[in-house]
Amino acid sequence: MKKTIILTFLLIVSVGFSQEISKQKKDVKVGLVLSGGGAKGFAHVSVLKVLEEAGVRVDYIGGTSMGAIIGALYASGYNATQLDSIIRSIDFEKILSDDLPRKSKPFYEKEIGEKYALTLPIINKKIGIPRALTGGQNVLNLLTQLTQHVNNINDFSKLPIPFLCIATNLETGNQEILKSGFLPEAVRASGSFPTLLTPVEIDGKLLTDGGIVNNFPVDEVIDMGADIIIGVDIQSGLNSKNELDSAVKILNQIVGFQMYNTLNSKHKKVDLIIKPNMEEYNVVSFDKVNEIMEEGERAAREKYSEFSDISKSQLSAQTQKVNTKQIQQLHIEKIEIEGNKNYTRAYILGKLNLRKRDTTSYKKLIESINNLTSTGNFENIQYRIVDGDHGSIVKFKVKENRISNFLKLGVHFDDLYKTGIILNSTAKHIFYKNDVVSADLILGDNVRYNFDYFVDNGFYTSFGLKSRYSSFNSNVKFDEANVNKINLVYEDFTNQLYFQTVFSRKFAIGIGGEYKRIKAFTETITSLENNIFAENKGRLYFDRSNYFNLFSYLKIDTYNKNYFQKKGAYLNTEFKWYGSSSDYNNDFSSFFQLKGKIGLAHTFFNKLTAHFQSEAGITIGSNGNRALDYNLGGYGENYINNFIPFYGYDLAQLNENSFLKSSMTFRYEFLPKNYLSTTANYARVEKDIFNEGRIFENTKSGYMVGYGLDTFIGPVEINYAWSPDHNEKYWYFNVGFWF
Repeated sequence: MKKTIILTFLLIVSVGFSQEISKQKKDVKVGLVLSGGGAKGFAHVSVLKVLEEAGVRVDYIGGTSMGAIIGALYASGYNATQLDSIIRSIDFEKILSDDLPRKSKPFYEKEIGEKYALTLPIINKKIGIPRALTGGQNVLNLLTQLTQHVNNINDFSKLPIPFLCIATNLETGNQEILKSGFLPEAVRASGSFPTLLTPVEIDGKLLTDGGIVNNFPVDEVIDMGADIIIGVDIQSGLNSKNELDSAVKILNQIVGFQMYNTLNSKHKKVDLIIKPNMEEYNVVSFDKVNEIMEEGERAAREKYSEFSDISKSQLSAQTQKVNTKQIQQLHIEKIEIEGNKNYTRAYILGKLNLRKRDTTSYKKLIESINNLTSTGNFENIQYRIVDGDHGSIVKFKVKENRISNFLKLGVHFDDLYKTGIILNSTAKHIFYKNDVVSADLILGDNVRYNFDYFVDNGFYTSFGLKSRYSSFNSNVKFDEANVNKINLVYEDFTNQLYFQTVFSRKFAIGIGGEYKRIKAFTETITSLENNIFAENKGRLYFDRSNYFNLFSYLKIDTYNKNYFQKKGAYLNTEFKWYGSSSDYNNDFSSFFQLKGKIGLAHTFFNKLTAHFQSEAGITIGSNGNRALDYNLGGYGENYINNFIPFYGYDLAQLNENSFLKSSMTFRYEFLPKNYLSTTANYARVEKDIFNEGRIFENTKSGYMVGYGLDTFIGPVEINYAWSPDHNEKYWYFNVGFWF
C-alpha cells in the first residue's frame, strides 16, 4: 500500500515538473519575408504549401510587390491551397491591362469617344504622356474582393497574421513601411511596377513599387518580433547586356541596381533562405504558372528537414481558422461617397447604377465600379462593405483624375471622305460639374469639324449641344437629262440642343431641337438652264436650304466592340419633324420621318460570328426634296443624315421616301484580330415599303466578301462587292477608326 502511494506521488511530481518545464519553454515566432518579382512570385505559394505540410506556423509576414500581394492574402486568412486556386483562376493580362467591357462605357463615350488612336494628357498647358500603361483599378478591385472579410481592419498587426509591406516614395526616394490603412490600397502601392501600373497616393505621399528601395524587408520583419526568419528570394540577378532585349527587362535591371547592392547583407540576417531558380522567367511570365510553382516547390523541398525542425521548436501549430468566404449578395441600406469634388453624387450614383434599398450581387457591384471607372474621371475607386442595422453600408472613396484636358489623334482613309487626320481637344468640368467639351477638327481631302458639349447628370436628366460641319464629293448615279453620273458635292451644317435620360445604363432616351443647313450641288451639268447656272456660278443646286426641326430618339448599345463585334445588340430609332424651311426649291411642306436600325451579334465556337442588321425608314407627309429622301448605296460607317450604306450599289443610287434593308454578315477570326467575312444585304426602296403586304417585290440585293484586321489605329479592311442586278463591281478600302 505504501509502495503504491509513493509511486503515485512520484508520478504527480514528475508530470507537474514536466508541465512547469513546458511552461518555461519559449515559443518560437517565425517571420516570413517574401521578395518582389512579378510573375515569379507564384513561387511563394508553392513555398507556403511546403511550410504548411511541415507544420511551420508563420507569425509575421513582410513583403514587397508580388511578395506583398501573396503575403497580404496569406495574412488575411487564406491557406496555400486556396491561394493556388486563386492564382490559377485569374486572367492576369485582363487584370493588368484594365480591360473593361465596352458595356461599361457611358453612352456619350460610345458615340463620340471611339475614333481616336492616341490620347495624350495636357498638363499645365503642355502635352504629356500617361504615368503608366494602366491605372490599376482592376488590380484594386480584385484585391478588395479577395480581402473583403478583413476590410474592417485598418491596423495590419490585427490581421490573422501580422503583416507589413514596402513601397517607394516617388518624391523622396525613401522607403515607406505600410503597416496600416486600407489593405488593398497598400498592397496595390507596393506592387506598382513603374510604367506598368500608376503610382498610388496615400496620405499625401505618391508611392510606387517597393522593390526600388527594399525588395527583401528582412529588418522590418525582425522588428515585428520574429525569432526565426525564413526568406523567399525570387530575384534572379542582373542581366547581361545581351539579355537586355526588352523594355521590361531594362526597367527591371534599373530597379535592381540598388536592390542587389544590399542583398548579400540581407541574406546574412535570414535564418533559412529559399531561393528558387528563376533565370528562365521574368516579371511578366504570367503564362508560366505551372513551371514557376514547380520551381518554387523544388526549392522548398530541399529545406524540408529544416522546416520540420522549426515546426518542432514551436509550441503550437497554426490552428486559427478564418472565414474567407466572399459576399455573394447584399442589400444596400446606405451608400456613402467621399472624395468627389468636380462630379456630383447624382453623377456617381448614376454611373454606378446603385440606389439604397437595392438588393444586388457582388458581381454586379464590381460591374458598377467598372461603369464608374470607364468614365476616365477617377484615378481609383475604393469601396468597403460594412454591416448596418438593416443591411449593408457601401462606402466609396473616390480619387478624381487630376488630368482633365486631353489631346486625341486619329487617322483614316476611305473611298468617300478620302484621307483624314482628326485632332481632338477634350476638357472636363470647365463650366459646370459633370460637363465635358469635345472639339474635333478633321483635316484632309474633306475638311470637317464636330463640337460636343454635354452635362451628364447621372440619374437626373442630362443635356447637350452638338455642332457639326461635314462635306464630301462623289460621283453618283443620276437619271435625269441623259446624264449617267454627276459629281455630287454635299455639305451639311447641323446644330442641336437636346435632353437625355439613361435608364439602367442600357436605354438612352432623348428629345431636342435642330437647325440644319444642307447644300447639295453639281458642276457636272452645264447645258441646262443657263440663266440659273450663270447666277450660281455654274452650279446646279439640288438643295440650299435651312431647316428647323424637332427630334426624339431611343438608343441601346450592348455590342462588346464598336468594330468586329462578337456579341451584343444595338437599337437606334429616331423620329424627326421637319417643321419649317427657307425652302430653296419652293416646294417644302412640313413632314415627319421615322427611322430605325437594329443589330444582333453572336459568336459560335469563339471564332465564327453571325451579325444580323436591319434598317427601315418611312416618311409621313409630303416630301419632294431628293436631298431629304433616303439614299442607299456605297460602303461606310460615317454616313450622315439619310445616306444609308448598301453593298453592291453606288452611293445614293437607290433613292425614295421609304426603305427597308436587312443584311447578314458571317465573320471568321482565322488568326487573332484577323477576320474573313461575307455579307449579303437586301433592300426595298419604294414610296410604300409595305406594298399591300408584298414586301419582297422589287427587292434589290448585293453581296460582299472581305478581309479585316483589328489594329490600334482602327480597322483595316479591303472588301469586294457586287450585285446580280447589274454588271458593276466595287472594291472598298478603309484604314483607321471611322470619323
